[in-house]
Amino acid sequence: MSALAGRWQPTPFLKGSAVLHAGALGASLLVPGAWPWALGVVVLNHAAITAIGLTPRSHWLGQNTLRLPAAAEARNEVALTIDDGPEPAVTPAVLDLLDAHGQKATFFCIAERVQAHPGLAREIVARGHSIQNHTARHRHNFSVLGPRGFHAEIERAQQMIEAVIGQRPTCFRAPAGLRNPFLAPVLHRLGLELVSWTRRGFDTRERDPARVLARLTRGLRAGDILLLHDGHAALAPSGRPVILEVLPPLLDQFSRQGLRAVTLPHALGHA
Repeated sequence: MSALAGRWQPTPFLKGSAVLHAGALGASLLVPGAWPWALGVVVLNHAAITAIGLTPRSHWLGQNTLRLPAAAEARNEVALTIDDGPEPAVTPAVLDLLDAHGQKATFFCIAERVQAHPGLAREIVARGHSIQNHTARHRHNFSVLGPRGFHAEIERAQQMIEAVIGQRPTCFRAPAGLRNPFLAPVLHRLGLELVSWTRRGFDTRERDPARVLARLTRGLRAGDILLLHDGHAALAPSGRPVILEVLPPLLDQFSRQGLRAVTLPHALGHA
């Protein structure tokens, strides 16, 4: 069953934060001299919310998929996710490597880049991979937007991607995984599932392919969601994007462990 089934419900942490705010307001109005203490509690709560929003793998602000469901794990499936493209200088080579190893990937694409490179986006889908929503323009202030800002940015990306590939995404990943409490209800209304990762390579800043590969393969097992980048990719000492040097040994490791990389819609039961 989809993680989006039923009505959206705030997490226990968010419910507790709402109660705390109401209690602080009541205390400041009814108890003489209590307002400094009430204000301090509210400030601390907001600091906690901010810190949690900077933790991409947290569940405290809402649904957040970090691993594939048990059924996918039982099928020895993993999800290889590739962010920030499509990138004409990198993505075609990524597609060739995936084809050579018979594996599939999910591309969390920036919608403006999909619009700029429609032929490449359609090729991703034609080769059996999936394109999902990574916002319209990967704005750096995404995590501080409010409900209207989130809805406008994400729905615009939905429309742009669907216009190019004829498919409406069902998964969403925030830029750098950062968010705030307003994101979860917006995603729920748009029918999108927030997907983070089990392990990441930090390949936008790490230039050593061996270190990236080690981060992705240490403890690798069925059900994992892995993160690499075709856009904003760091360059290895060879001058090639790190992802192009990491993918061959990573895909070989999948084969050695009997793992099959599938698209997120397939593994999550969206398709």
